[in-house]
Amino acid sequence: MRLLIVGTLCGQLSTATKMAMDKGAKVTQTDTIESTLKTLRAGNGADLLMVDVAINIADLIARLEAEHIHIPIVACGIENDARAAVQAIRSGAKEYIPLPPDAELIAAVIQAVAEESQAFIFKDDAMAALVQLANQIAPSDASVLITGESGTGKEVLAKHLHRKSRRADKPFISINCAAIPENLLESELFGHEKGAFTGAIARRIGKFEEAGGGTLLLDEISEMDVGLQAKLLRAIQERVIDRLGGRKPVAIDIRIIATSNRDLSDQVRKGNFREDLLYRLNVVNLKIPPLRDRPQDIEALAIHFIKKYAEANGLAIRPLSADARRQLSIGLWPGNVRELENTMHRAVLLTTGEEIGVEAIRSPDGSRLDEMIVTGNHGPAAQAAVAAEAISRSLVGRTVAQVEQDLILQTLDHCLGNRTHAANILGISIRTLRNKLKLYGDEGVTVPNPGAQRSLAC
Repeated sequence: MRLLIVGTLCGQLSTATKMAMDKGAKVTQTDTIESTLKTLRAGNGADLLMVDVAINIADLIARLEAEHIHIPIVACGIENDARAAVQAIRSGAKEYIPLPPDAELIAAVIQAVAEESQAFIFKDDAMAALVQLANQIAPSDASVLITGESGTGKEVLAKHLHRKSRRADKPFISINCAAIPENLLESELFGHEKGAFTGAIARRIGKFEEAGGGTLLLDEISEMDVGLQAKLLRAIQERVIDRLGGRKPVAIDIRIIATSNRDLSDQVRKGNFREDLLYRLNVVNLKIPPLRDRPQDIEALAIHFIKKYAEANGLAIRPLSADARRQLSIGLWPGNVRELENTMHRAVLLTTGEEIGVEAIRSPDGSRLDEMIVTGNHGPAAQAAVAAEAISRSLVGRTVAQVEQDLILQTLDHCLGNRTHAANILGISIRTLRNKLKLYGDEGVTVPNPGAQRSLAC
């Protein structure tokens, strides 16, 4: 944890610094917004800013955002300064710590920030195999390409790789190639000298140098311009970069991890991505399966998010009802873990009973989660699922899970037990179908064998 303290903290600076260092944080200090920006531009990054409320926090955040620097901020001030505390939170601070500082409170804030960026929850066999491979290659310096749909947890896996590497005590720096305008991305990556272009009022250290000795994550690298890809290839091959306006190359020592939700081989064929760069990045490929193909992770992640958001909002931690668990397990989750997290955050806030029920996990437009089963599908499977959902509403006492079970087993009967054919018709993966059939079998339900129907299998 790299902590940057901004301001004098009402004379409590030395105490707060010692407490943070006792908890394992690496602490630096600046007095003003200008000196803070100068420190960050120089490549002295931070994972958390602890800022005196006497500083204009809104202005600080605006100037950080203008330079594409994203760091969580915790405000600090004297205990009775309630107005300043409210203003700090409204300005964008994540938390307020009263002074004089409390050791346990500072420890809790540091731990919360660390856990927020490092939580890696999995239970499914598919993810266990992926993590085992990640752990195996983590100690090397080989470049890694992490692929998978949006929201599957690619950045979380990248941070896991860094924590398991020999560079764990060095910086982990991330840059989203899709979020920064093309004409600014080169400067963000390689840095620039004062006067290199209009608006370059001071030297700025780029992400390559900021990550010195550690790991650089190039998030959504498929969105990078082909021209800039050539400069990136040189940096990876020769381990040197050129700052914009610089006169001599700068040596770098970092590990590269890249992520993409696109098929980069397909992008190469279309001329949107350099083949030689793909070879350099794709030394090891870690492909994260979508959430719908890792059903055992759904409940484990849901429970994790319930605990996280209940604690964050000062609410009781409520268990999931049996019906809610079934509803969660049958969704296609097109938004993957990110969508599940939003759903559970909403459920924690909406629940008033002793359990989190089905009503609390409805989507924002008022529809139930079971309607998400058909999201993104327009073929026979979607029509069948819609029909099943309509029937379920007209049959009192039947759950969507029961209707879905009938739909799956009837489709399997129609296909004479052919799992692959049935999965194609239903619009689900063969793995998902097999997991559901195993669940039905464990509950004593007759499941047709390959080549048979239930009426013939009994």
